[in-house]
Amino acid sequence: MVRMIPDSTGRFVKRPYYEARELDAECERLIRGFLLSHRGKVEYPVLTDDLTVLVEKHVEDLDTYADLTKYGEDVEGVTEFFADQRPRVSISERLSADERRENRFRTTLTHEFGHVTFHGHLWAEKFATGDMFERDPNANKAISRRENILNAPQTDWMEWQAGYISGALLMPATLVRRLVSDYCASHELHGDIHVASRHAIELIRLVMQQFAVSEEAARVRLLKLSLITTARGQPSLFHR
Repeated sequence: MVRMIPDSTGRFVKRPYYEARELDAECERLIRGFLLSHRGKVEYPVLTDDLTVLVEKHVEDLDTYADLTKYGEDVEGVTEFFADQRPRVSISERLSADERRENRFRTTLTHEFGHVTFHGHLWAEKFATGDMFERDPNANKAISRRENILNAPQTDWMEWQAGYISGALLMPATLVRRLVSDYCASHELHGDIHVASRHAIELIRLVMQQFAVSEEAARVRLLKLSLITTARGQPSLFHR
């Protein structure tokens, strides 16, 4: 059972606390199970159409051509929760209608899936206790802004978790670590890989290619898994 701790933001009485390794394990279990049931095999990158099906299986409605500008020009995804039905997910049309933004569309889909599957119980509890959000029309929504889709600060725990979940679904930790381990072995690398080094740049490219993600998403994932680093002189990444 997930550990619950006080929510310092005041949005909920308590909120879930996850170790990164817990999110990695659960996301890998979820995506593998889905791919096996939907495709009969596990292959990466996960197809965009399959990601859409994954979300649709858990929501009342998925609108991938939504106009979200009423929430702000930088809002790219919204998940709305209800007392009497499953959530509704909306993705900005600016992402889904532009082929050049497919990677951002994929990341936003899995980000909102994170809200649905890992945070839905929080709203269910509020509805069950009679808090119907009368004072704030957006209180039953998770509103995801562009700058928080991938790498929200940990103080914004809900967006940080959804961002981590997005990366963990698209780029499972086991496979990313194997990719980096193979690369390091073939290049006889044994210590830190700085984010600005040629090796980090190549690893980012390999992750982009393997998992169909943006450069930013690949970089953030490698950093969060401590497979590349922004600091110098730290102990070896493979002896943590």
